[in-house]
Amino acid sequence: MVWIPRRISGRIGKAMSILVDAASRVLVQGITGREGMVRTQLMKDYGTTVVAGVTPGKGGQNVCDVPVYDSVEEAWQASGPLDISVVFVPAMLVKNAALEAIAAGIKLVVIVPDRVPILDVLEIARFADIKGARFVGPNTLGLVSPGKAVLGMIGGRAESAREWFRPGPVGVTSRSGGMTSAISYYLTEAGIGQSTIVHVGGDAVVGMSHPEVVASFQEDEQTRLIVMFGEIGTTQEERVADLIENGNVTKPVVAYIGGKAAKSGTRFSHAGAIVEGTRGSHASKVERLQAVGVQVVDSIADIPQVAAQLLDSMGGKNE
Repeated sequence: MVWIPRRISGRIGKAMSILVDAASRVLVQGITGREGMVRTQLMKDYGTTVVAGVTPGKGGQNVCDVPVYDSVEEAWQASGPLDISVVFVPAMLVKNAALEAIAAGIKLVVIVPDRVPILDVLEIARFADIKGARFVGPNTLGLVSPGKAVLGMIGGRAESAREWFRPGPVGVTSRSGGMTSAISYYLTEAGIGQSTIVHVGGDAVVGMSHPEVVASFQEDEQTRLIVMFGEIGTTQEERVADLIENGNVTKPVVAYIGGKAAKSGTRFSHAGAIVEGTRGSHASKVERLQAVGVQVVDSIADIPQVAAQLLDSMGGKNE
């Protein structure tokens, strides 16, 4: 029997833009690798509070003026409590890195690498559930709280992240890394800022999926409207519809569903975007979302206009 993780509701720690703010203390696992070094610089340049890094056997070094330790426990003892770990290690080492971080007391892990085995992800999910922790990914670009912090590699450079993402009332959740940035950029161009932007990851099994992120936006005082980029495959979008139907999500939702032309059994873009029979099809997702009042658009380009209309009806774009 396959174990399915129980999802955790509510926010982590003190009030913040659902997952991270400028005061969140961040650890980077795999900090001495190429990606770890480049992305640590991105996060620091943006203003993220990166306080420590971990690479076994590399303790005592410094990367981007961040001290490196041999273990998460050692980093915690030397640097003080850690809120978040961002993981940049090879896929086969992700499970051990994530379990180590959660065991040490870290409550949010961002797993950037792709090709992490599904059984490893399920084991991480089980341990996170036991310890009251959460994780984003795997196969995620990360997330942004505009004007506060970047986790992962989203935005590419701090200058781009500052230009593309602006603080505001719209929460963005997406299964596509490229569309995560594109939607947020188009919203910014239309004068509409974002509260938090989350790339949940493109794999079939992920930590925080659309329903968990949307539920967090529902609890967030800054977020007044939710934008969701969905795809064929999995039941994430249908479970968002369930939340709305049951009254657990009352904020307006604008959605786009990719993969309209994909045939059954054909993977569309991401590992998790595959239709088996009629389950997870484009038509079934659109029909279910529309039935509960979600504004489903036909084009990504329509999102800013629809979002602006909904925000105007609630009293202004960025109020």
